[in-house]
Amino acid sequence: MIELLGDWKRTCYCAELEEKDVGKRVTLMGWVNRERDHGGLTFIDLRDRSGIVQLVFGPDIDPHAHEKAKKVRSEYVIAVRGEVKRRPLGTENPALKTGNIEIWCYEIKVLNVAQTPPFPISDDEEVDENVRLKYRYLDLRRPKMQRNIILRHKAALWVRNFLSSQGFLEIETPFLTKSTPEGARDYLVPSRVNPGCFYALPQSPQLFKQIFMISGFDRYFQIVRCFRDEDLRADRQPEFTQIDMEMSFPTEEDIFDISERMITGLFKELLDVDIDRPFPRVSYREAMLKYGSDKPDTRFGLEISDITNVFKDTKIKVFRDVVEKGGSIRAIKVPQGQKLSRKDLDELVEVARSFGAKGLAWFAFTSDGIKSPLAKFLSEGEINALRELLSIENGDILLVGADENEEVLAEYMGRVRLSLPARLGINLQGYKFLWIVDFPLLQWNEEENRYEAVHHPFTSPKEEDIPLLDTDPLKVRARAYDMVLNGIELGGGSIRIHSSELQSKVFKLLNIGEEEAKEKFGFLLEALSYGAPPHGGIAFGFDRLVMLLAGEDSIRDVIAFPKTQKAVCLMTGAPSPVTAKQLKELHIEVKL
Repeated sequence: MIELLGDWKRTCYCAELEEKDVGKRVTLMGWVNRERDHGGLTFIDLRDRSGIVQLVFGPDIDPHAHEKAKKVRSEYVIAVRGEVKRRPLGTENPALKTGNIEIWCYEIKVLNVAQTPPFPISDDEEVDENVRLKYRYLDLRRPKMQRNIILRHKAALWVRNFLSSQGFLEIETPFLTKSTPEGARDYLVPSRVNPGCFYALPQSPQLFKQIFMISGFDRYFQIVRCFRDEDLRADRQPEFTQIDMEMSFPTEEDIFDISERMITGLFKELLDVDIDRPFPRVSYREAMLKYGSDKPDTRFGLEISDITNVFKDTKIKVFRDVVEKGGSIRAIKVPQGQKLSRKDLDELVEVARSFGAKGLAWFAFTSDGIKSPLAKFLSEGEINALRELLSIENGDILLVGADENEEVLAEYMGRVRLSLPARLGINLQGYKFLWIVDFPLLQWNEEENRYEAVHHPFTSPKEEDIPLLDTDPLKVRARAYDMVLNGIELGGGSIRIHSSELQSKVFKLLNIGEEEAKEKFGFLLEALSYGAPPHGGIAFGFDRLVMLLAGEDSIRDVIAFPKTQKAVCLMTGAPSPVTAKQLKELHIEVKL
């Protein structure tokens, strides 16, 4: 039954045909999306990557083709020759791009047969994700996945063309590199010809793109694969793609400008959405105070306020203890908070506790007074101070958290804030971009009793803060910046250290000794000593960007062959054991 294609050549894709093509003879190829027999006529919906068109077979068109068409089934691969006809009035299908036309077919070839798929090749039914990933070749036939992968191609093409037009050069960097574990774990690759030695798959091309700047290629970009052996989430994969950029002689404003023009141009090109620029700038400190996050979603208000001073002499013991220990008290005012049921309030308390809070207080302001388990401990002065400070009206509810640990307090108040829109019926729409700036350069690692870089060790401190490296390192701000969209970090970067002396000083602060620095980064330190220009850049998570453009919730829906949350490819079975011979060649012994 299976036939050869022979000299048949496809003349166009299915969904490219329009009414203006009526009367034209065409050759189409694709998959049988659906077949149905209506008495004397047989109809087949033919699908390819462009969409669907209806084929018509009948004894009056060609009896031989009609008999063959009656035997095809869903997902058979076929080729047909026929004439474009306008559908009879009243039979049009407005759901299809080709809904006003059909193809009267006088020849058909069955190029391959197919088993019944384990799930429908359509967007109409929910399918377990593990099943989809096991049969990814079928999942990728579904219209949504076809649209997403085509959108990904268009996004990459637009970015390449835009950056090329701005003088950037796309230059490849190695995949087999040196292990410099400063962030996530490296994926290691054993070297057969250098026993006991390993390559690392790059977590980013960071050092190589800095080398490009030293080499005189003053504008570099790459849409590049990166690898990190880290715990996975909906927006993380062990291998992912970045839009990687670097510039020589830039200010932060130069990088903001080129990045904003690239992103707004992409949204205009692919979604026809106009995005205002320049994007707002919010300092890291302000973001953590107002939103409890360094990647805030600003599509809604409900900002967090510091109310510590209101309770400096309070009778509420838990608040008083926090204030005496130098901690803070913060609140979210929920206008018309009566929308929150008692069940909602109890669940919000649990949200806070799940992120480290000892509890979460709430105060409902009504015309009859304050309703709260802590109401009897509130003084009249505190009530009036809260009303004035936060412009509270009757009907509002105040959610209050207190903690001596500023990071824990910011985290759980931020999580409580993010859980409110769904409970309040707030419809989150649109695209809210912003830059987070003035990150701290360093943070203290209690477990290892040392400073560590907030971003990476090559980030430059702000010039005015460099003296603080000797006196108060935790107060040093970085020349780092993140672009955030709707609560998701799209990209991050920094102005780099271009002085070998300053780079050595930062290594020393990070407890990276001279020998260790030479071992891990000696080639960079040496390169910096040969006339490195000031330089900086940014990297955007391409998978996340396409996910947002496609309106999806997971990057797995915009990657052709993703891994599961356990870093497994269900389709191929990777990772998998290898033979004893392969291990012997690599001088590796496996002990489980």
